[in-house]
Amino acid sequence: MEVSVSAGPNTSGALRHVLGHLLTPLLMCVGMGLAYLGAFHAPEPHDLRVDVVGSGPTTQVLAQTLQNKGAGALDVRTAPDRDTAVSALREQRSFGAYIPGEKPELLVASGSSDTSAMAVEKVFTKVAAAQDAPLKVTDTAPTASGDPTGQGVFFLLVALSIGAYASVAVIGGAGAVLPMRIRALLAAGMSLVVSLIGTLFAGPVFHLVDHGLAGVWAMAWLYAAGILAVGVGLHTFLRRWTTLGVMVLFVMLNFTSSGGIYRPELQPGFFGALHAFWNGAGFVEGVRGHVYFGGHGLGRNVLVLALWLLAGAALVVLAGLTEARRRKASAITGAAAGPGTGTGSEPRTRFGSESGPRPRPESESDSEEEMEEAVAV
Repeated sequence: MEVSVSAGPNTSGALRHVLGHLLTPLLMCVGMGLAYLGAFHAPEPHDLRVDVVGSGPTTQVLAQTLQNKGAGALDVRTAPDRDTAVSALREQRSFGAYIPGEKPELLVASGSSDTSAMAVEKVFTKVAAAQDAPLKVTDTAPTASGDPTGQGVFFLLVALSIGAYASVAVIGGAGAVLPMRIRALLAAGMSLVVSLIGTLFAGPVFHLVDHGLAGVWAMAWLYAAGILAVGVGLHTFLRRWTTLGVMVLFVMLNFTSSGGIYRPELQPGFFGALHAFWNGAGFVEGVRGHVYFGGHGLGRNVLVLALWLLAGAALVVLAGLTEARRRKASAITGAAAGPGTGTGSEPRTRFGSESGPRPRPESESDSEEEMEEAVAV
């Protein structure tokens, strides 16, 4: 008696499978919209520190008038002289200094943030116009010639991030059968390669920086290694949701809080709070401090990057221990089940024999789907 077996796919099962995977891009759509539009759609200054240079009553009145008109947008203070104002700009405590007089001058530091400098210039252009005087703008910390907008460091951050978190999907998916120590070594190797590529972009290719390239490479490596370590560690627990999880951490929350486009003084408070300790902000502000401000604040930003790497290393160790426990539990379960339950003449092809495939921690199709999702993103 012959039994007809359909060779076609189970349509309802396949449809459920596809719909389940479509949940990931929908969540990405919602997350990216909330993150990017929430951070960038309406930049407005709040508590943006500016100085008015001088010590007389006229200076005090001008500073107080600007403070009142700003209604929280500006944090206006006075500086006794030009050198003090320049020092505040060089230490990134201030984002503009106005020197009133017959020929008013505005001091800015575009290396700190070009958009912040533009916001300050907009304010004091109106002040100078009210005095019928042209405003002279002096940049005390200009950006490199290859990065006139000052945003090249942000796009370098994007390139490093993509190289790092896409590698997470490949190492976690295709490399799931490998021991954790080998995956950790692959992550370390990829972080080195990604950082070297980023350094080539920053220096010889696009000239985003004109000095301090070794320091830029070191921070690029710390940044990429942190992402890879966190991602590889999380993969043990999140599996196919790792791509979404890594995107939340290192794209949605990372790019928007990095300060590469708008500093916290031009963003909603949530992203400004993340700026204080997120790894993207550590990289962007670390490179700025290293290249444009003589290393000011560099130690703190390197510490942020190092702490993210240490957190990733802890996750890798935890993931390795978790996988070891799972293997031990699986071995105990297999031993308790016995060597087989069928007749002695039946071939064992499902769970391993001379002719059957050995079990995998994660199926090849699941790995391929995960990598395809990551590449599509």
